[in-house]
Amino acid sequence: MPIEPTREQIEQLAVSPSELPVVMLNLLRFKDRADGIDEGVSGLEAYQRYAEAVAPFLEGVGGHVLLAAQTYETVIGPDAREWDMVLMVEYPSRRKFLEMSAHPEYLKVHEHRAAGLADSRLVACETLSPSLQAPAPGRGSA
Repeated sequence: MPIEPTREQIEQLAVSPSELPVVMLNLLRFKDRADGIDEGVSGLEAYQRYAEAVAPFLEGVGGHVLLAAQTYETVIGPDAREWDMVLMVEYPSRRKFLEMSAHPEYLKVHEHRAAGLADSRLVACETLSPSLQAPAPGRGSA
């Protein structure tokens, strides 16, 4: 279960020509019991430690949380609940996201995230206009 990006995924993000703000969609599934640095607490508690400790790094690059939500029932899709939480975090650019995630002190804080997550997805998104205009060429479709 992937909780870290591959080198290729980071490289793809780094070479993107877009300077628009990026919204990182986080799908999170917590371990019942955390391990590593947070052994002895729940996965959610370990992730909460990460969230508190990452706040100064996020603010330092101009990022902010747009949405944090607990999931419940699946309305369309598999009946089994796949994710415990959904987060949407906006950064001024992909470059600022990469700057934060490469900071040596952030990498220490990141240990709490790894200790608490059983699985995750991180999807880079750009906000569309309210009229759902077609995205810029090369950006896919809505």
